[in-house]
Amino acid sequence: MRRSLLVLALLCPALGSCRYNFVPLIPGQIEPDLPARVTGAALTRDGERLVLRAQVDGRFTPGYLSVAWFNGSEQIGTDSVYLDGAQRTAEFTLPAPAPGSYRATLSFGGTVLRQVELYEVKP
Repeated sequence: MRRSLLVLALLCPALGSCRYNFVPLIPGQIEPDLPARVTGAALTRDGERLVLRAQVDGRFTPGYLSVAWFNGSEQIGTDSVYLDGAQRTAEFTLPAPAPGSYRATLSFGGTVLRQVELYEVKP
């Protein structure tokens, strides 16, 4: 009896202490794989032409950033520019002498990333 009480007294601190329940104690660093995204896109008028400026951020494989121009629901033009790690910004222009309700959709790698609008008249 005396021996079992001595063993129990010695094991009490070990049984009551805090222990980690998972291994490894500090999990590894997580590297997110975020898709490319368009930032700073702006559609403005410069005299008789429309100017679209955009920047692609994030990790992406080099490819074409494409734009499709619309006036209301009518498609009025398309254009594209090749982007890679060194060139991440693009500028597109479209002749547009008359005011309208203009939209431009930006796509990269076949995925539409952003739509920008310039309403000079009610749509």
